[in-house]
Amino acid sequence: MRKVFYIAGLLMFVGVIHSCHPDDKKSVPYNPTPYTLQYPSYVDSAFGSPSIPADNLLTRQGVALGRRLFFEKMLSGDGTMSCARCHEPANAFDDTARFSHGITGALGTRNAMAVVNLAWGTTFFWDGRTNTLEGQAHDPVTNPVEMNTTWPEVVSRLQQDVNYPALFYSAFGTYTIDSTLVTKAIAQFERTLISFNSAYDKYAILGTGTLTTQQAHGLELFQAFNCSKCHTLGLFTDNTLRNNGLETVPSDSGLAKFTHLPTDYGKFKVPTLRNIARTAPYMHDGRFKSLEEIVNFYTMGVHQASPNLDSNMHFYATAHAMNAQDRLDLVAFLESLTDSTFLSNPDFSRP
Repeated sequence: MRKVFYIAGLLMFVGVIHSCHPDDKKSVPYNPTPYTLQYPSYVDSAFGSPSIPADNLLTRQGVALGRRLFFEKMLSGDGTMSCARCHEPANAFDDTARFSHGITGALGTRNAMAVVNLAWGTTFFWDGRTNTLEGQAHDPVTNPVEMNTTWPEVVSRLQQDVNYPALFYSAFGTYTIDSTLVTKAIAQFERTLISFNSAYDKYAILGTGTLTTQQAHGLELFQAFNCSKCHTLGLFTDNTLRNNGLETVPSDSGLAKFTHLPTDYGKFKVPTLRNIARTAPYMHDGRFKSLEEIVNFYTMGVHQASPNLDSNMHFYATAHAMNAQDRLDLVAFLESLTDSTFLSNPDFSRP
């Protein structure tokens, strides 16, 4: 009889322990470790310091959680798709498809953007509809042609997982998961995706490497032909939104879809050119399959009658055509922006 009472009492004790709210586990200390972004010392003086929100400071625990969530398929409606589906590390965190497909097989209308050096970003998405990485991480989960689910469903799945509540506690001091913390963690990881170790960097900034004759001439052309007016040397984007004259009548309204301003019609974010040789296809609608096609467009194809055409595009209406060798050299320079250490960094791979 005593044995029966002992077992019953033990079971009741275990039940009480498991019924306690996770936040009652006072024995577990909340002591996150600050995370320092790794990048060359010249970057701050050359491009400015990275933008880190005061309410989402980087920690090792937050970055590790964000990395896990970036590759987590529970964030999609049917549990088959993660952020990495459209932003593959081997492809410089981009998609090789012109339009990514969601869990239902539906296709989007814009090419996925590469995720790199976004700690220096000020606008996100092709249409610039958000100015925070946290905001960028939020939208794809509920987009019907992407991950096609709801945040309450995602939060419920993560909350019931055997590991995630404790991971959120170590990162944010609470076992209670919500969409804000999920996007904060993903944004922390994305801010660590830094690429400043290409042949161009070693040659032009560090002075420790060389470019081929073709690449060096291509760099000269890149500046002489106004490419650097928008793709500023270093970050290779100025984070602005511009109409580059892809169409006389833009089929996609771009920024104007959200501002409703006629002056924003056809404007899209200037993408970074870092690792550009690994992120084909190109432009917001993925219309160009190769770097050669892009160079040909800017030398012969800019639609000067396009509304709100960026003033830098008028340069291409005059007699500034490149010859065949110039075009090859410019492409060679763009290829020098590939950072192989970024593409193969184990810290950025699936955990």
